[in-house]
Amino acid sequence: MTVLVRGTQLARLLGQWHALPGRRRNPDYLALASSVRGLLADGRLALGVRLPAERELAEALRVSRTTVTAAYRELRESGHLNSRRGAGSWTMLPGGHRVASSGLWTPQDDLDMIDLGCAALSAPPQLVPAARAAAEDLPRYLGGAGYHPTGIVELREAVARNYTERGLPTSAEQIMVTSGTQHALDLVLRLALPTGGSVLVESPTYPNALAALAARRARIATHGLAPGGSGWDAELLLSAVRQSRPRLAYLIPEFQNPTGHLMSAELRERVVAAAHAGGTDLVVDESFVDLPLDGTPVPPPTAVFDRHSRVISIGGMSKPYWGGLRIGWVRASAPQVQRLAAARVGVDMASPVLDQLVAVRLLAEAETIVAARRTQLAAQRDALVAAVRASLPDWQVVVPNGGVTLWAELDGPISSALSRAAEEVGVRLAPGPRFGLDGTLERFLRLPFTLPAAELVEAVHRIATVRYDLDRAPTHPHRRQPAVIA
Repeated sequence: MTVLVRGTQLARLLGQWHALPGRRRNPDYLALASSVRGLLADGRLALGVRLPAERELAEALRVSRTTVTAAYRELRESGHLNSRRGAGSWTMLPGGHRVASSGLWTPQDDLDMIDLGCAALSAPPQLVPAARAAAEDLPRYLGGAGYHPTGIVELREAVARNYTERGLPTSAEQIMVTSGTQHALDLVLRLALPTGGSVLVESPTYPNALAALAARRARIATHGLAPGGSGWDAELLLSAVRQSRPRLAYLIPEFQNPTGHLMSAELRERVVAAAHAGGTDLVVDESFVDLPLDGTPVPPPTAVFDRHSRVISIGGMSKPYWGGLRIGWVRASAPQVQRLAAARVGVDMASPVLDQLVAVRLLAEAETIVAARRTQLAAQRDALVAAVRASLPDWQVVVPNGGVTLWAELDGPISSALSRAAEEVGVRLAPGPRFGLDGTLERFLRLPFTLPAAELVEAVHRIATVRYDLDRAPTHPHRRQPAVIA
């Protein structure tokens, strides 16, 4: 599933490579090689990608072929490029280094620990009244067995109504209720992805999605997102879909986790068209669609542009409502929903009826609850951004217009080391490589703004303290990192 990057595409990714700091002290080929290594380290250039021929890249960069030849030789010597005569050159990391997307969760009861590894809000005040009302509704269902593989009709209708209001006509028969969004993804993968199938994902992306794909032993290719701008490079994303023709692509178009990017309506339409042409199914994660901030308009659902049942949408109540309410859903064609239900019976039969009744009550108050959440998140985001800019001015952050996370570009490839050091001062972090596949993204860190503002500011102060001591402080390479990242 090799993807070829054209000379013009790589030139655009490299940008002003010849104007980088220290450029005057380095010959052209070293500056070019260093810039390519930087793209690999940031995850913007995926591993296993075939680079353009030397002559093609030289023409695109307007440099001599000798410069590109020397740069490629430098990349081979540093372990970042593998070349075969007559076949081309492929990107890699030294020693074939890879980082797993899962690990061991080691929970702590330390009340002074500020947990920035989990991007989730505490429960809204409406939850307890909703639970009480749901208990009163429960007797209506006690006369049956309680198994509803696709979900109770009240909740399916409520979810379908939400899609319809967003511009995507949907019936209850197109909705299946699951035990959270992660469960929805797992069921879709069981249906749509054969073991060892090819998948395209964004880089960075949601770690638990990578874990679900690893469980299917999927062959994963990545599309690198830029820290700033719109995130997605349309030409490269569409080329990846067309060239690799993956069996499935997993995308987070609304306030992408962890970058916070929002995909344009135009790109959504083009991705759907490319997926249809290549025989690719799209799994669209809409976990954050209810959380635009600053009045940001959200484009129509990706499935609006689907005419061939190629788009399967998943979502849930964990982010706008509460993670402890394990309610998610799949929106697909009615036949697909029935096939999902058949696959589900061998896994967990159905979601709890009482939880679904609580969800029905909360969705009836969505306008009030979600509006309060948006106000809360906007204030906490602004407090976090201000704290980072004041205490860590060398870090770069792009303020997201929605979602619950900042994707911070650090002042060096220190994300994992910083996370280990921060644990010593009572801050749990999710380092950048946890959101990638191949040991990249060490210059990035996800910072959720789901905690109260005072805790976020205190966390940044603690991080700043260890950051400035990091270069001379002892490290603890064997300390295990928590694996539960939401």
